[in-house]
Amino acid sequence: MTEAEAVSRFVYDGCYIGTELYGTVRCPMSLVREVVRQGKKDLRVAGQGVTELDLWLAAGLVKKLDVTYIGLEVYGVSSALRRAVESGQVESVVEWSNGGITWRFKAAAMGVPFIPVRAMLGSDTFKYSAAKVVECPFTGRKVCLLPALILDVALIHVHRADKYGNAQIDGISGFAFEMSRACKRLIISAEEIVNTEEIRRYPDRTIIPYYLVDAVVHAPFGSHPGEMVYCYARDEGQLREWVEASKTEEGTQAYLDKYIYGVANHQEYLELIGSERLEQLRAEEEGRR
Repeated sequence: MTEAEAVSRFVYDGCYIGTELYGTVRCPMSLVREVVRQGKKDLRVAGQGVTELDLWLAAGLVKKLDVTYIGLEVYGVSSALRRAVESGQVESVVEWSNGGITWRFKAAAMGVPFIPVRAMLGSDTFKYSAAKVVECPFTGRKVCLLPALILDVALIHVHRADKYGNAQIDGISGFAFEMSRACKRLIISAEEIVNTEEIRRYPDRTIIPYYLVDAVVHAPFGSHPGEMVYCYARDEGQLREWVEASKTEEGTQAYLDKYIYGVANHQEYLELIGSERLEQLRAEEEGRR
């Protein structure tokens, strides 16, 4: 499928949606931009947020947040988030630790209503979450119960997949394993589509099997302006452009018009960035090995 076909078919107004990433690493940006392009609204978002969530907030698509982190890392606090929260566009924010939200996905994957952990106790993260404290019936000690988190749809970007959806990730896998098993619908975007025989050569790398996947999208440079480990570096210039543009509503709209609304699809976006710049990012990553 194309991004447009997958998003149109599986993402809908008001859905509970999650993006899987680690900072700007392996972020499903081609899918994220398509969600903006199609104007899906009143989204309830789970996971962690950097550039991808910033775009959704800036476009006015987010209603509720169930997250571990939102920010622009070395570039500071998100202006788009501040405006969305202060204006009342975002109605609620529920906080979790990185481990906490992963365990919530794990509980859903296991088919249990909650999972007991020792994390988050005594913290403000617990205070502003929906977790509960109970006494362990075996030890008498306090344990934290994290409710299972079941998404309507998840977006995950991978290094490679076959046409059936068998997907492999190189390097850090984040919480792709857990999220892929905790959603009703799963859209996979992949840097490359390979034949099934290639997938079978390294079965240990297949974190997501085909039977979990509802759509497979071929998206080279699909994490841009974020990075893809072993493939290309992150585009610092492009990230800085967004940081500066997002400081004002006018700058934000101009950025969205140029890089999302002004292009029809991911291929046109890549053409706008330019092949020379993309190859520079690939060379930067190769130079780090």
